[in-house]
Amino acid sequence: VQLQASGGGLVQAGGSLRLSCAASGRTISDYTMGWFRQAPGKEREFVTISWRGRIYYTDSVKGRFIISRDNAKNTVNLQMNSLRPEDTAVYYCAAGSRLILSSIYDPDRYHSWGQGTHVTVSS
Repeated sequence: VQLQASGGGLVQAGGSLRLSCAASGRTISDYTMGWFRQAPGKEREFVTISWRGRIYYTDSVKGRFIISRDNAKNTVNLQMNSLRPEDTAVYYCAAGSRLILSSIYDPDRYHSWGQGTHVTVSS
């Protein structure tokens, strides 16, 4: 599956952005789909995932970010609200297969990645 992320940009603190990840080659219903992010000088970190009908968020984005699947458009979206400067990062969508719960937070477990989209939140 090929993934193409879009929707990043510059926004003031408290604002919102909506990221999209368009999949091609395979249907997203075949995969676990998630979002990760990487801030400058830091490792790539888990943000959220849609896994076997369940959704998980990292604590820092709970109540602010929402992941959703649009099977008709074969896309996965990330609605980001109440953005903070610490949310500034490159955001990546990812697809994985046959993941178990303990592995969903590990980026090395995902086999397909989008190219990344930059999100900058100014204070």
